[in-house]
Amino acid sequence: MFLWGAATAAYQIEGAVSAGGRGPSVWDTFSHEPGRVRDGHTGDTACDHYHRWPEDVGLLAGLGVDSYRFSIAWPRVQPGGSGPANPAGLDFYDRLTDALLAEGIVPAATLFHWDLPQPLQDAGGWLSRDTAHRFADYTALVADRLADRIPMWITLNEPFVHMAFGYATGVHAPGQVLLTGALPAAHHQLLGHGLATAALRARGAERVLITNNCTPVRPASADPADLAAADAYDVLHNRLFNDPVLLGTYPGLDAYGAALDCVRDGDLELISAPLDGLGVNYYNPTRIAAPDAEAAALGLPFTDAGITGHPVTAFGWPVVPDGLHELLTGLKARYGDALPPVYVTENGCSQPDEPGPDGTVDDRERIAYLDGHIAAMERAAAEGVDVRGYYVWSLLDNFEWAEGYHQRFGLVHVDFATQRRTPKASYHWFREHIVRRRARR
Repeated sequence: MFLWGAATAAYQIEGAVSAGGRGPSVWDTFSHEPGRVRDGHTGDTACDHYHRWPEDVGLLAGLGVDSYRFSIAWPRVQPGGSGPANPAGLDFYDRLTDALLAEGIVPAATLFHWDLPQPLQDAGGWLSRDTAHRFADYTALVADRLADRIPMWITLNEPFVHMAFGYATGVHAPGQVLLTGALPAAHHQLLGHGLATAALRARGAERVLITNNCTPVRPASADPADLAAADAYDVLHNRLFNDPVLLGTYPGLDAYGAALDCVRDGDLELISAPLDGLGVNYYNPTRIAAPDAEAAALGLPFTDAGITGHPVTAFGWPVVPDGLHELLTGLKARYGDALPPVYVTENGCSQPDEPGPDGTVDDRERIAYLDGHIAAMERAAAEGVDVRGYYVWSLLDNFEWAEGYHQRFGLVHVDFATQRRTPKASYHWFREHIVRRRARR
């Protein structure tokens, strides 16, 4: 069965950061540090989903989706990052799961979407090998409670982005600027994935995935220096996180003058345990050139040359639907039979959406974006890529990390002052699209 769905993440929508025994996460700490998030915004309230979840489940039911991808907040389940479960935290996700199932919606739970409990960060975060083991313990607590009803589990969301933005460049929590010193955060996240996969399997989980943010990498020219730079970037962004999971090997990091000396015997066997799917988040391709002076001074073997000649979203990201086809067929070409079924677990765009005088939100740019990307995905499927699902990012306008509340990705407009939800034109379009696709089965 192909799954049409919508996605969210805990810190971006839940709010209620001190309710029900929840502990602090790295994003609570980071967003309260001056200058970290645009205009000082925090996720303290976000969409208040913690209190308004029945309304949001109603929106999902009205949308007609097959599945809902949400994340479980580690600090809500384990406030200190270790020890026994917080019953009130698990109760929240228990109620949400049952409500989704009552509406015929398949729950797809992501276990880590960047909200590491702050006590674990204080002990080293993902730079510490111990965090991978704490992640497995947390996974076991969640699975003991919910694996009998949640059929689809995603261990990690976008470990590349969390490593690059959180540990290498510092623009996301925990805000560390380590450049290539961030590489242990890649391996320890993947080790956590492997250990969590084993914990899920032991508790009867039906489907286990990891979600990687992937981008087709295009060299700026045919110059050998640009080709080498593009290959180096592809290694860092894509292969560093896909190869160990699918092939059981790490790509060489020679272009970075670095090595993953934190890998121990047996780690790759854990990381490469068979999966039931690969989650792929796609937003745009990346065009890479040989390093300019600034990049070279930082020890980076590439420069982002930017994608030109395409419309852009409110975030400034280029809108390139064909890039999704390029990505999916490229994954198939690279990994062949090692590639499990693929789920597009995020795809969407930010637009400056506001209700008009009649109270409706006419986000026709988002409709065109989704229409083009779904067509590109379906073309890849027709060419032999086993695609099993497509999730729009996002159900709701929400807290968009370092951008605060300035980027609106939702099918549903949220007035953050009143928490009023208003389905946009894209919500109605996507509902009708799902109906049409079902009629073709």
